[in-house]
Amino acid sequence: MLAKSLFNMTLVGAEWVLYFLVALSLASLAIVIERAIYLALNRTDAKRLSREIAALLKEGDEEGALAMLRKHNAPEARITIAGLRDTASGIGAVEERVAAAVNVEKAMLERGLAFLGTVGSNAPFIGLFGTVLGIIKAFHDLSLGSKEGAAAVMSGISEALVATAVGLLVAIPAVMAFNWFKRKAAERMLNADTLVREVLAYLKSGPRLTTND
Repeated sequence: MLAKSLFNMTLVGAEWVLYFLVALSLASLAIVIERAIYLALNRTDAKRLSREIAALLKEGDEEGALAMLRKHNAPEARITIAGLRDTASGIGAVEERVAAAVNVEKAMLERGLAFLGTVGSNAPFIGLFGTVLGIIKAFHDLSLGSKEGAAAVMSGISEALVATAVGLLVAIPAVMAFNWFKRKAAERMLNADTLVREVLAYLKSGPRLTTND
């Protein structure tokens, strides 16, 4: 009974799989657009900013450095602001605030990437599943003794193979986007680390702070 029920389920064909893959493709495209807009709106010249912050901190101008950072709407600036906001509380507290800010900004930079990675790794298998369903249906139709015979089977198989092609078509851009955004997130975190190290070097060189909170 169970085997017959499962067999009947496979006879629905591959069409619903194609619709599912199209839905995954549209969702992936939406994430790619949203991520691209986010990066465009949250970017800065990190090298130039690092030089400017280093120069201001060398002069002991913490307020000037904070004012400079607040002009930049970028993860690197927000993480560094967390470290400079209350330097009097000690280096230990500064490092903890920076770590918390890094977690927040990293989560924002990587938002939606897990979905892209999942689609990229699984869409080919979903397409293959659709192909298998289509082939099962094609041979089932042949077993019913249709007049078209082998021609009908070959037509059904060729239509079923479309699901595999669509699966690959969905997966490849998703994987490419995932890798690109992952690399961008890593670059931003590296830029932020460079800025934070400038702050920590300034604090550790100052006579008024110790490593204790």
